Amino acid sequence: MPDGAGPDIDAPQRAIIFLGPPGAGKGTQAREVAARFGVPHVSTGDMFREHMARGTPLGEQARRFVQNGALVPDEVVLGMVEERISRPDCRSGLVMDGFPRTQPQAEALDEILRQGLWAPPRVVHLVLDADQLLRRLTGRRTCALGGEIYNIYDRPPKVAGRCDNDGGELVQRADDREEVIRERLSAYQAQTQPLVDYYHGRGVLASVDAAGSPATVTERVFGALGQAP
Repeated sequence: MPDGAGPDIDAPQRAIIFLGPPGAGKGTQAREVAARFGVPHVSTGDMFREHMARGTPLGEQARRFVQNGALVPDEVVLGMVEERISRPDCRSGLVMDGFPRTQPQAEALDEILRQGLWAPPRVVHLVLDADQLLRRLTGRRTCALGGEIYNIYDRPPKVAGRCDNDGGELVQRADDREEVIRERLSAYQAQTQPLVDYYHGRGVLASVDAAGSPATVTERVFGALGQAP
C-alpha cells in the first residue's frame, strides 16, 4: 500500500499515531484529528502526569525514574498505554503522539491492539527538512507570564521581545538553541527511522509534508487519512 493511501479510518477502535521530528507539529495535528473524530488525544507525558498524580502502581514506578532523570522502562509505559486504551472513551479509537518511539515499542503496541481486537493503526509521518525545523525551533519564543508561543520569523510579536497579550518577556527555551536542536534531530533520526521503516513495511504509514501553516498541514493530514478537510 503506497504512502498516503491507507485503509478507511472509520473502522471501529483504530489508533492513529503521529510520528515526526521535534518541531514538526505532531501535537497540534494530533489534537485536530482527535477533535474531528471525537476520540481522545493521548500522549505519554499526559499519562505519566495522570498516573503519578493518582498515585497508581504504574505512576509510582514511573516517578522513580522521572525523579532520577532516567527513561521510564517500556514495560511501565506499555502498561499505561494498555490501561488507557481499555477505557470507555477509547471505544471509537484514539490519537497518539510521542509513542511509540522505537520499533520494539511499536511491536508491543501492535500486540496490545491485536489482543483488544482493534483494527490496524494508521500512522501519520510528518516530514520537514532540517533547515525548516531549525527555523521553527530556534525562532520559538515563549511568554514568561502567560505561556503564549511566538516565532520571531513566522509569527513575531507586535513589539520585539514582548507578548502581545500581557507584555510579558519572551524567552527562548534552553533546548531551542541551534546546537541542542541539531543533537535532538540527530538522535531522533537514528531512533525513529527504523520505526518509520517498520510501519511503511506494514502498509499503514502515510507521509505528510509538514511545511506551511498549521491549517494547510491539517488539510494534508485529513487528505492522507482519506477524509475531506
